[in-house]
Amino acid sequence: MICIAIANQKGGVGKTTTAINIATAIAATGWRTLLVDMDPQGNASTGLGIPSHDRDYSVYDMLMDEATAAQCAQATRIPKLDVIPATQDLSGAEVELVGESDRVDRLKHALANAEGYDVCFIDCPPSLGLLTLNALSAADSLLVPLQCEFFALEGLSQLLQTVERVQQGINPSLKIIGVTLTMFDRRNRLTDQVAEDVRECLGGLVFDTVIPRNVRLSEAPSHGLPALIYDHSCAGSRAYMSLARELLGRLPPERKAA
Repeated sequence: MICIAIANQKGGVGKTTTAINIATAIAATGWRTLLVDMDPQGNASTGLGIPSHDRDYSVYDMLMDEATAAQCAQATRIPKLDVIPATQDLSGAEVELVGESDRVDRLKHALANAEGYDVCFIDCPPSLGLLTLNALSAADSLLVPLQCEFFALEGLSQLLQTVERVQQGINPSLKIIGVTLTMFDRRNRLTDQVAEDVRECLGGLVFDTVIPRNVRLSEAPSHGLPALIYDHSCAGSRAYMSLARELLGRLPPERKAA
């Protein structure tokens, strides 16, 4: 199973929107897809139509060895797409696991037993704490959503340093599969400047596709639907479909189903 973490310690950059819509787009191509919601806010779970009262088992139970990945996974309305939801209990996991010797490997061990999936996406919280470290430990690669604004560049350097430390001490095989520019507004000259700077710095790591600011992307989660289902023809949906095609081009051709 290919495992991709979607992370950026800065909040509001489009991580969850990217996770939901990329997972939906990849599932639509026929890949059996799992989305793991590692954010205690549980927005990815809500955005895929899993209300909080229907989350009998969650990522927290999986990390605490109280349930298996198979028990926690719930089907969504999207064919071939399952989600392991998050609850507020997850916010306590960092404290409860801090004294455990395998505290950064809990997710990796749990997902090793997740059978029947070709690819897994992990939606990380907006921090570089223990939950995100678990995601980076479990992942083969990292997808970085980057908002087109000045402070995002500063945050990117911190994230790259964290990835380097993870590679050195936790997961030597972790690589950055790509950086996707989000909330792109062509009316804002700063947006173009930031995009140019990121491409100059990271070169081919940056996806050609940019995700525009789009009202329909913001509306879709309130209906419990990915934007690709809510309005497949809007600019945001078209951009995520294009991004999914690029991402597939960077994945191994064979499906590594567990």
